[in-house]
Amino acid sequence: PHNDPMAAEAARNKYRMRTMLAACGAPVPAFAEFQTGDNLKETIARAEESIGYPCVVKPEELNGSRGVIRADLRCELGAAVRRLTALIGDGQPFLIEGYIPGVEVALEGLLDRDRLHCLALFDKPDPLEGPYFEETIYVTPSRLPLETQNSIIETTAAAARGLGLQTGPIHAELRINDDGPWIVEVAGRSIGGLCSRILRFGMEVGNGSSLEELILRQACGLPLESLERESQAGGVMMIPIPEAGILRRVKGVEEARDLAGIEDVQITAKLDQSLVPLPEGDAYLGFIFAKGSSPAQVEELLRKAHGCIQLEVDPEFELVQ
Repeated sequence: PHNDPMAAEAARNKYRMRTMLAACGAPVPAFAEFQTGDNLKETIARAEESIGYPCVVKPEELNGSRGVIRADLRCELGAAVRRLTALIGDGQPFLIEGYIPGVEVALEGLLDRDRLHCLALFDKPDPLEGPYFEETIYVTPSRLPLETQNSIIETTAAAARGLGLQTGPIHAELRINDDGPWIVEVAGRSIGGLCSRILRFGMEVGNGSSLEELILRQACGLPLESLERESQAGGVMMIPIPEAGILRRVKGVEEARDLAGIEDVQITAKLDQSLVPLPEGDAYLGFIFAKGSSPAQVEELLRKAHGCIQLEVDPEFELVQ
């Protein structure tokens, strides 16, 4: 079984996704498509008329929050469009959409014959209010009220149907405010980076299965023994890049690893290589993994471990000939 190619394409192109979700009545903000290199004054005027402030500038096909910039004022919108243009080049389509206030969550799910199985619902305890949207901490299970969690799952399932997704993994991001859940994105893939390491399923039948094992078993037509996540709370911190420059040294990793409840610390950035923060950067410094008796304990552990890590970063100078 596989998804229709048009559905798969819609799940990776932000404009097609927004268009299809709006058509099926899913909760999405006002949005419009623009093109880099067009007259900036006309772009701003059109955005102000159709969307207003605050708004968010987004490339259509980059991931990991690359090129995503919030603007509250006309001067900020102009600067955001220019910055995105420098990143993706002239003549490229991009979105401007209304900013969605509220707390953000991520849902990891598996679609099977149009039915959504929620594998994990992650809280994102650090506010993502801009101007850039660097993700840091994911913690599961969610601490939101059960009624709100059910509404998130139902909204995600309806959005997946609206896109035509029927099978396989999905990674959805939503914001929740007084008007309920709003769709930020529904991607036809699993969670990125190394984040899935904190997920384990079917622990009642041995060592359980990883998220990747579940996905492969479904793709091969094999039975899924259990979709129940382990009972422990779990979390991951995508270690943010604090500044641009050349990474010379990372200290405190072993100290962080030795904390009770910390499963592992992986530094994925390479020494003597450039660090590039968002909105241009496409990688994290690394990942911290934790498990504990409660989401609150896991969040505290991740922050404590992050506090152990210290960086030595040298300025990077551009050579001029």
